[in-house]
Amino acid sequence: MSRLRSSLISLLSILFLLAACTTTPPAPQIVSPPKAARPVKIGLALGGGAARGFAHIGVIKALEAQGIVPDIVVGTSAGSVVGALYAAGNNGFALHKLALEMDEATISDWSLPFFSKATGVLKGEALQSYVNKAVNQVPLEKLKIPFGAVATDLNSGAPILFRRGNTGAAVRASSAVPSVFQPVRIGDHSYVDGGLVSPVPVRFAREMGADFVIAVNISAQPDAQPASSSLEVLLQTFAIMGQSINHYELKEADIVIQPRLGTMKGSDFPGRNTAILVGEQAATASMAELKQKLAARRAQ
Repeated sequence: MSRLRSSLISLLSILFLLAACTTTPPAPQIVSPPKAARPVKIGLALGGGAARGFAHIGVIKALEAQGIVPDIVVGTSAGSVVGALYAAGNNGFALHKLALEMDEATISDWSLPFFSKATGVLKGEALQSYVNKAVNQVPLEKLKIPFGAVATDLNSGAPILFRRGNTGAAVRASSAVPSVFQPVRIGDHSYVDGGLVSPVPVRFAREMGADFVIAVNISAQPDAQPASSSLEVLLQTFAIMGQSINHYELKEADIVIQPRLGTMKGSDFPGRNTAILVGEQAATASMAELKQKLAARRAQ
């Protein structure tokens, strides 16, 4: 009886081992590596607004504080001035220092339009010299960050994006507010302020290859700008003209930073420090949304 039991146990053991040998082993789990964030080219589009443009410096300082450095910079008018100096390698703090040291007289070269054929009270040559000196005479195509300045062809009304050539001349053309600055002659064409066609150059940032565009809109609301001089009337006219263009172009930006400059006038150069602070505050307030959208774009 015991021999029979032993034989049965041996038989069952053999059957169990055979069954184990024929069992299909579990399929190995395939663990996909985490998806790497793809490189995203960040474009910074800096709008026009005369002295209100000092706010751009505050925006740049806030972005840099969070490690956000654009791969592409495009500027219109005042935005082209700040943009060129930034693209040349001046960080936010260096720009702030330049702004505080800037003497308005160094960029003002008066003409005598009533006694000559001049078409503006300022020649613009002083602005061109100031910019070229600040960027160490480096041409557009050799700036440290790819940069473009937007101007308007005076004859055709077409926008033009300067990406090569004399940096100061391009900025001068982009900033040549009609009747304030004389038109700028480059080659066979004359150019005036880029704010006529692209107050905040979002689409040009896209054209230069930006995947993610941060737009900085410093234009004034006309109802917040009581005009008390010919210059202020002219700048307010620009603000009114630019509203409809901005309405469409800003929709193409991934995020729009709009410093709350209130009634600050385009001619208020003494208010530069306040404008820089307001720009910094506006960028800081938008930072959470900016980072969220940028992370989502990188994950696509």
